[in-house]
Amino acid sequence: MALTLEQLNAASEPEASTLLAGLYEHSPWITKTAMAQRPFRSLAQLKHVLAGIVRQAGREAQLELIRAHPELAGKAMVSKTLTAESTNEQGKAGLADCTPEEFAKIQALNTAYNTKFGFPFILAVRGPRGNGLGRREIIETFARRLDNHPDFELAEALRNIHRIAELRLNDKFGAEPQLGHRVWDWQEELSAFSDPGYLEKGQLTVTYLTDAHRAAARLIERAMHDSGFDEVNVDAVGNVVGRYKASRPNAKTLMTGSHYDTVRNGGKYDGRLGIFVPVACVAELSRAGKRLPFDFEVIAFAEEEGQRYKATFLGSGALIGQFNPAWLDQQDADGISMREAMQHASLPATLEAIGALQRKPADYLGFVEAHIEQGPVLNELDIPLGIVTSINGGVRYTCEVVGMASHAGTTPMARRRDAAVAVAELALFIEQRAARDGDSVGTIGIWAVPGGSINVVPGRCQFTLDLRAPTDAQRDDLVTDVLAELKNICERRGVHYTVEETMRAAAAPSAAAWQQRWERAVDSLAVPLYRMPSGAGHDAMKLHEVMPQAMLFVRGQNSGISHNPLESTTSDDIDLAVRAFQHLLNDLTTGMP
Repeated sequence: MALTLEQLNAASEPEASTLLAGLYEHSPWITKTAMAQRPFRSLAQLKHVLAGIVRQAGREAQLELIRAHPELAGKAMVSKTLTAESTNEQGKAGLADCTPEEFAKIQALNTAYNTKFGFPFILAVRGPRGNGLGRREIIETFARRLDNHPDFELAEALRNIHRIAELRLNDKFGAEPQLGHRVWDWQEELSAFSDPGYLEKGQLTVTYLTDAHRAAARLIERAMHDSGFDEVNVDAVGNVVGRYKASRPNAKTLMTGSHYDTVRNGGKYDGRLGIFVPVACVAELSRAGKRLPFDFEVIAFAEEEGQRYKATFLGSGALIGQFNPAWLDQQDADGISMREAMQHASLPATLEAIGALQRKPADYLGFVEAHIEQGPVLNELDIPLGIVTSINGGVRYTCEVVGMASHAGTTPMARRRDAAVAVAELALFIEQRAARDGDSVGTIGIWAVPGGSINVVPGRCQFTLDLRAPTDAQRDDLVTDVLAELKNICERRGVHYTVEETMRAAAAPSAAAWQQRWERAVDSLAVPLYRMPSGAGHDAMKLHEVMPQAMLFVRGQNSGISHNPLESTTSDDIDLAVRAFQHLLNDLTTGMP
């Protein structure tokens, strides 16, 4: 019979320790210490308390905990001396059925890992959904983490230990994150579509209006239809728009959503999580036959990343009347104009149709967005959800420095007009200048020498600039200094430069009332309230220009990495996000006349 929080809260300390036995491998001190913090309001709170005890225990206790765990497919498995919990987990991952080659590979990795770090490799082999990782994925993860810095790897080992404990707790309490599983499965299904050249490599890349992009839109449409939306359509720029009608006519609308395009070789959750979390909420409302006193509009924005065309935030920008007519004539790397891409996708490709998408702010209550954090903060703090206080403002440029291509062997160093070195000098300046503010950031994400050769001094260097800060004034100061330094460098080195601004987004502080709704939602789950700015840009930035907005962050795995194939989150954390969103909808419902 499944354990309940009521039982745990009422149990004596010895009884409670017995009830939670086996959560942390051969380390009962963790659960014993946690019992002093009863009563627990939720399972999520208990998980956070347990992780906090380990975090505060000090390095030696943490190392002792890690060393209490067995090696994967190691001596303890062979000799059948694993704990029952580890036997179950390693068995479900198929580690007991390794081929001789796989077993030999794991043994070699175990030896190398222990030699480098002094503790065994720890991996939650049941994975982010709890249904198990494959042996190939386990071996690839093992090999990748062997390259980590020892301090980073110690933290990663502890995070995996907490994930193991989370899954074991779920088993004890009979807790299954069904809503999280549903969203997780949608994300996996959507990740099957990728642009040519990337799909063959197993990489996720979905850029604006490609065949993969249109297939993704069709899947989102189907998910919305199946979840009970009253209206679903693809609009003139490719946004997938679902509407769940209010319980009364002429009601205002709450808008939510995020983007379904990706960066090149990106992750499965950036943007897409913010589509499917509210879709799951509608599915539950529809299943219960419940209506809200407001229309609920969920939008899968077709373009946010600016990868195929220089048209960042195209999807959300069109809804506030910010579609640049010049975009229609832009061409991608294959010479296909945006107009042609739209026509190929059966979109009207006219300014009249696109202009008709503009929303009337007076019809809307506001915009909310759930999003994977895309950073390490929540992961490091063992907190599943974060409250976004503001979104950093940013400016992007495409640039080129033009010098003189010349022979690498015969051109003296003092007489070179090296375009690439000029950009290198600028990169170092950006690193130092951004660090001066503490929370400003600057990046040269693309850096190319067209027609470069190993024995030619670069005559041209094409590069991008991405400059961000929490306030517009701080961002603009950074921009002024960086562009002034680019000018100085080029004048001193005798080279020329061009700069084209491709995106400018104002900082977007969260609307106080909507931020408080997210805070009440998170508090209802009995997990800590953690307020944080967003360094990344989001569709919420565009909607912020015409209506109040606020965001919820969801913890990522793998140290919160994003724009990367390792981007990940768990169905448990997704489940909390869905439940927080449900609470926000209920909170808004009870607050309306």
